[in-house]
Amino acid sequence: MLKVGLTGGIGAGKSEVSRLLVECGAVLIDADRIAREVVAPGTPGLAAVVDTFGADVLAPDGALDRPRLGSVVFADPEKLAALNAIVHPLVGARSRELENAAADDSVVVHDVPLLAENGLAKLYDLVVVVDAAPETQLDRLVRLRGMTEEDARARMAAQATREKRLEIADIVVDNDVPLDDLRRRVREVWADLTRRAHASGEGSERTEE
Repeated sequence: MLKVGLTGGIGAGKSEVSRLLVECGAVLIDADRIAREVVAPGTPGLAAVVDTFGADVLAPDGALDRPRLGSVVFADPEKLAALNAIVHPLVGARSRELENAAADDSVVVHDVPLLAENGLAKLYDLVVVVDAAPETQLDRLVRLRGMTEEDARARMAAQATREKRLEIADIVVDNDVPLDDLRRRVREVWADLTRRAHASGEGSERTEE
């Protein structure tokens, strides 16, 4: 098994690269999706969030009101740390479950938006960074996601710098290119990842012998 950390700045196109890797045959473990699952209605995670922050963070249907919770925690570092202390262990445990369920010869891609920010590179066999110029990110956020330019710039500024992400990259996917070129690059990366996974598997077999 090859464990790959996939990351990139907001608007860089990481989701598109993860989708293309899945098409190639990767097993995707999406940290954002899991973070939503572990605080879904009826889960111990949601109960812990309510115990910590009160029932005001619930929507009328009983689901977590994410905008309301965000307005509480992002203005207070201690409250954000308290939320992370609830959610991060649950995400980690679920990620390990999914990883353990994958076949031994799998390429497992962990889609982790804040991989650089949280110093998580050491958890993976290698890190793939989806890279795009800040101008490209800004254009995509405003044009495709409907953000105001001010909001987009604030979201970008809250993340690691482009340079910090590139420092931890074993493989860089340039996404300042047309989609056809991106597809070709992802196929090249996939070929590299499968070679590494195969080599890793052979090494394990020799060790067992």
